[in-house]
Amino acid sequence: MGVEIAESPVSGEEYDEMKRFVYDYLAASIEGEEEGGRMRWYPWHSAEYRYNHILNVAELAAEIAENEGANVDVTRVSALFHDIAKLEADQDVHAEAGARVAREYLRSRTDYPDSFITQVCNAVEEHSYEGDLANVALETRCLMEADLLDKVGANGTTLMLLRMGYESRTHMDANEMVGRVLERGEDAISRVRSDTAESIAYQRIKRVRWFKEWLEEEIAAMEPTDPPELDPE
Repeated sequence: MGVEIAESPVSGEEYDEMKRFVYDYLAASIEGEEEGGRMRWYPWHSAEYRYNHILNVAELAAEIAENEGANVDVTRVSALFHDIAKLEADQDVHAEAGARVAREYLRSRTDYPDSFITQVCNAVEEHSYEGDLANVALETRCLMEADLLDKVGANGTTLMLLRMGYESRTHMDANEMVGRVLERGEDAISRVRSDTAESIAYQRIKRVRWFKEWLEEEIAAMEPTDPPELDPE
């Protein structure tokens, strides 16, 4: 079970202030980039997408935490900060960078106890861990499960389809791209440990599989054809 933090619960106003800070930080991270900078042309390299992903993860993580007996405040605050450095740091160090930002914010702008801040920062720092989720704290696991789940379902499918345009693919590749979402879903199911996360994963995968089957019914019949010959006159 998660460690209960009775002191300094996070108020709605404080949480909203954190959300504003996170969005402003993300926007500032790419302000100085030249057009065509690091992944600048991908939709997920934007403050808008990254912020939306963070909010999705925070909502999912809080739902999982509540159902699994974790500390909801620790979980949702760590979810808010988990990708805050994603647009300015390389993938392999963004978790550590995010934990530093979270620690500085929480220590300078709040009066939460050190135990609370430590749990939040540990979850942020460990959320990219690729091992067994049974080996991390419950709140960290809830965050990691939510992060996995946001890549599965309608949101993940839409992003994969958007990616086709950026990679100059046609609609004929849609089935393959949706298949990648299903692969992510299978990976998510193999990693999640909580009943709540597993239930959400199966529900989302069921919908994606239905969409893929629908695509196959229509795209299978769409074969390239030669243009009709014109009557010479």
